[in-house]
Amino acid sequence: MSAKPKRGFRRLEQDQLARLTFLGAAGEVTGSAYLLETQHARVLFDCGMHQGDRRSRALNSRRFEFDPGELDAVVLTHAHIDHSGLLPKLVRDGFRGKIHLTIPSGALLGVLLRDSAHIHEQDTKHENRRRSRQGKRALAPLYETPDAERALDRLVLHPFDRVERLAEGLRVRFVRAGHILGAASIECWVNSETVERKVVFSGDLGRRREPLLLPPEAPRAADLVLLESTYGDRDHKDLDATVEELAHALRESTRNGGNVLIPVFAVGRAQEVLHYIAVLESAGRIPELPVYLDSPMAIRASALYQRNADCLQSNSGGARCTVREPRQLTLVPSPQESIALNEQRGIVILSASGMCEGGRIMHHLRHNLWRPSTDIVIVGFQARGTLGRALVDGASNVRIFGERITVAARVHTLGGFSAHAGQTELVEWVTPMIDSGACVALVHGEVDKRAALAARLSGRTRAPIWQPLRRDRVLLRERGEPVGFESAADESARKR
Repeated sequence: MSAKPKRGFRRLEQDQLARLTFLGAAGEVTGSAYLLETQHARVLFDCGMHQGDRRSRALNSRRFEFDPGELDAVVLTHAHIDHSGLLPKLVRDGFRGKIHLTIPSGALLGVLLRDSAHIHEQDTKHENRRRSRQGKRALAPLYETPDAERALDRLVLHPFDRVERLAEGLRVRFVRAGHILGAASIECWVNSETVERKVVFSGDLGRRREPLLLPPEAPRAADLVLLESTYGDRDHKDLDATVEELAHALRESTRNGGNVLIPVFAVGRAQEVLHYIAVLESAGRIPELPVYLDSPMAIRASALYQRNADCLQSNSGGARCTVREPRQLTLVPSPQESIALNEQRGIVILSASGMCEGGRIMHHLRHNLWRPSTDIVIVGFQARGTLGRALVDGASNVRIFGERITVAARVHTLGGFSAHAGQTELVEWVTPMIDSGACVALVHGEVDKRAALAARLSGRTRAPIWQPLRRDRVLLRERGEPVGFESAADESARKR
């Protein structure tokens, strides 16, 4: 790859080995994107979609802050849409490089991007019907299925734990991060003829005690760590207590004769909750219940978990564990079968999306939220501005499809099922790198969450703990201090 500066990118200064710019998930919990520029390559680490309130989602329609055609490669930590969801837009806008990720992540990405494209097409179709009635011009979807397919054609799949050369002076290695199938932290080495610097992208870190996936692995040294901070302000509830809360909610529902709605992330959370329902049934802690997995994506993801046993925990006998399922599990692939569930009572429905921002769960909430016999079980992180967050915060009524719905259902929040590491686990993961002298930039977290994590980490190191905002940069230098921080606000003030 040419060392010549490319159009749309600022030239590196003479003593700069590389420059890393924060383009997303900086002071927010979605939209992960970090641009690394070296003398020989321009590489984007993650290309995530912004999720949450309307203001956050509007960021997805903006032009990229670089020319996609001048980008050499993308490296993905994992397949979740808030880390991968703008890839079809990137390709549509001119990106022609390769997309590097782990082998299991590649399988999941096909499921997620095709589903995302379909949602954008359908949502835009419905919106344009409304706009047509109002005499307004039609909108184009953010991207379409052919864009997703072109992005998937650019994938390069890698095993865990093998160093891969991306360009002259640039190597990466994928190490296990837990979280979901195929998720990785990325070790990245940038070198010149005289010096080498190392950056670690944590991605989303899972928990040490996950029922299915192997736990996160922590690199031992780095110059710079980008550390997620989704739960930077607290530890999760005890997992055993959380499983008992799930059992209690399910037992209560059988006595009331109502439905239990469990909004789930189709990849990871759906499989985990099904596993625990099966465990509770086997132990006799709950009766056998009719359980419906109402998410085509979750159905496909569950099959991928079964086919990737090398990513799963070992049981006491040394063999890989299996993803268990309730005895009365019914898969619901079609819309017609999903609609039919509205006429049933005394059932458990797992349906996407996990933050109640779209998908089939919206219809089930519309038909059940106003019933006192309904139980809503929240089992994942709910970003600000989402319907799920409103339910967790105790809203007395919510708006669904333009209709105001009273919330009479009981809402249970089970924080112990999080696929993200809690504060103590984050600290323990990053400590070996801090001890090696690494600077830390906290990303992928709301402002208060990462401020709390920064305060705790500051007591352990003299190295900087940065809380970057969009367009802030970190410089990797060949001489002097190896790592430096550059605030976009300070730079703008200097130019004025």
